[in-house]
Amino acid sequence: MTQQFSREQSAQTVKKMARWSTAACLLAVVVIMLGAWTRLVDAGLGCPDWPGCYGFLTVPQSETRIAIANARFPETPVDVSKGWPEMIHRYAAGILGLVVFGLAAAAVRNRRAGVPVKLPLFIAAFIILQGAFGAWTVTLKLWPQVVALHLLGGFTTLTLLLLLTLRLRKRSRGSAPSSTASPALARLRPWLYGGLMLVIMQITLGAWTAANYAAVACTDLPTCQGQWWPEGMDFQHGFDITQQVGPNYLGGQLTADGRVAIHVTHRLGAVIVLGYFLILLALLWRHRSDSGLDSSILLVAAALLVQIGLGLANVWLHIPLAIAVAHNAMGAGLLLAIVHLIWQHRQLPQPETSPATHTTTINREVTA
Repeated sequence: MTQQFSREQSAQTVKKMARWSTAACLLAVVVIMLGAWTRLVDAGLGCPDWPGCYGFLTVPQSETRIAIANARFPETPVDVSKGWPEMIHRYAAGILGLVVFGLAAAAVRNRRAGVPVKLPLFIAAFIILQGAFGAWTVTLKLWPQVVALHLLGGFTTLTLLLLLTLRLRKRSRGSAPSSTASPALARLRPWLYGGLMLVIMQITLGAWTAANYAAVACTDLPTCQGQWWPEGMDFQHGFDITQQVGPNYLGGQLTADGRVAIHVTHRLGAVIVLGYFLILLALLWRHRSDSGLDSSILLVAAALLVQIGLGLANVWLHIPLAIAVAHNAMGAGLLLAIVHLIWQHRQLPQPETSPATHTTTINREVTA
């Protein structure tokens, strides 16, 4: 009776942590969207210091506080309209950090209940690094390298939280999948990882595009500045990651030709990702059988199409704030959908290779 009660307690603990981990995922999405909003309204330096704002816990608004703030930072006078987006983003990130630390502490405390420990501790350590990048984003005046890494860190944090949530939910259910992957479906796993790497590269290009304010370098579609391949594109300058820290990168410092090179590369990356996944998802759908992957495949397809649509709308409508923020959020959504599909695929028992097939395979390898 005591053992049964302990097992029930363990299951309840894992379920509770799974709910908190899910909440952390949702909060991470909000933080990513707030970061995009802050950047798009040019409020990245709305507070010239970190973690406070002009030495205060909130944006100075009274005449006395504004006078003190301007005296502390005479080169960056107070702009309340830009200070609040920055601080709201920081508050949300701070709450996310507390939730992550809480998950790590709960994992250590309940490790005997079957709760994973290493992953929550790793996420907690990573969130500290992410906070450091947040500080460097301000102190280095929006240096593109740091801004891009900070953006990628947000996506990484979200992905890790999703993996934690999936692991916790799996342990709370405690049931093995009933279906088995067909040989054809099993052979597609490496291609899923290839697709994940392509999306990560595309997100990196998007981060570099945002960090260098290159989203508005091309305002027409499908051409750029009226040309299929704009003349004078400066790829060396546009992708120079060794550039020195400048006095201030608000608005960017790259030449127009450098920004066009970044923008066009990001477009080409989107075309490659779209073509790759159209083929891969079609193959997955064809060989899905009774694998239970239907909803995961459709989720990736929907996220991909919506993301492409938002990217096109950004250019056609000249980067409206709502669509630009949604484009950032859907980039995270596409990444999560692919990670979820890979997770679901990995949960399927792999088909057993018969002795005859195994012998044939060995003979072929020896002959080769």
